[in-house]
Amino acid sequence: MSNINRMLLDVDTGIDDALAILYALLSPEINVEGITTGFGNIDVEQATENTLRVVQVANCGYEVPIAKGAAGPLKRVFPGSVSHIHGHNGIGDAILPPSPQQLEEESAAQFIVRKVNESPGELTLVTVGRQTNLALALQLDPSIETKFKKVVVMGGCVFVPGNSTPVSEANFYGDPEAAAIVFESQLPLTIVGLDVTQKTRLSKRHMAYLSQEIADDKQEILDFLNVALEPYFDFYAFSNKFDGECAMHDPLAVIVAINPSLVQIETMNAVIDCGSGYTAGMIITDRRVRSTVGRPVDFCLEVDQEKAIAQLLSVFTKGEK
Repeated sequence: MSNINRMLLDVDTGIDDALAILYALLSPEINVEGITTGFGNIDVEQATENTLRVVQVANCGYEVPIAKGAAGPLKRVFPGSVSHIHGHNGIGDAILPPSPQQLEEESAAQFIVRKVNESPGELTLVTVGRQTNLALALQLDPSIETKFKKVVVMGGCVFVPGNSTPVSEANFYGDPEAAAIVFESQLPLTIVGLDVTQKTRLSKRHMAYLSQEIADDKQEILDFLNVALEPYFDFYAFSNKFDGECAMHDPLAVIVAINPSLVQIETMNAVIDCGSGYTAGMIITDRRVRSTVGRPVDFCLEVDQEKAIAQLLSVFTKGEK
């Protein structure tokens, strides 16, 4: 079991979250010990329902507890879901059967606190939505900041444009105060932001390959992905002028958590802007010789995108778990 990565996922299950969940559950290198849900791509109720259904279709062979979390930001107003990106139900309007699984009675924050206190130094937390649940967990029990093996965050941008404003990425823009609490903590952070996720693209060519190489017991997953990804491809054709490609934001964070050799990491002092307007949620890095602003954070700035996509696809093809 020493090679197994014990992982918690925090999600706002949209299309790329679903892929991240499926990858984590099907990877022979990961044991998912819980999933917490929040708002973002869709409201928390739908995100939770999507998560239950995606976990069921993964059929990973073990139970995965799921805890519902925050319905909105710490101090701001949730403007609503982004149906033009993720469809009306958050997963590209694909239909998955309902799951009989019951949610945990704890909140997401309570669940995170309990799990890390039960296994200090052993759990990797991967957050691919707003930082609200993690911030609430830190407020519940500040001591957890030293108890994670690592915390990998999909969010932010350093040297590339944002996707909510010219300088802010959606997860941090959606709750800057929560992101600031996370950055100000002593959590062992690795930031997987738009600098690398926009370069890591799943293509229609990859999906055609999957249709030929899909494992016999993964056909239902492939059928789901073929429907769910259509609006995602359409969105990226419009927003980024990608030709038959879409960014794999959330799956890359999970992949980096277990295989950091795929990225080039630079440590910089950084803080989160909690102002208003365009800079809300912006990562401010202090790159001066005598840096005085923020604390050291690891940022992924380059990625071997071909290897990352190959690793993602490997769990769905013949011969894999």
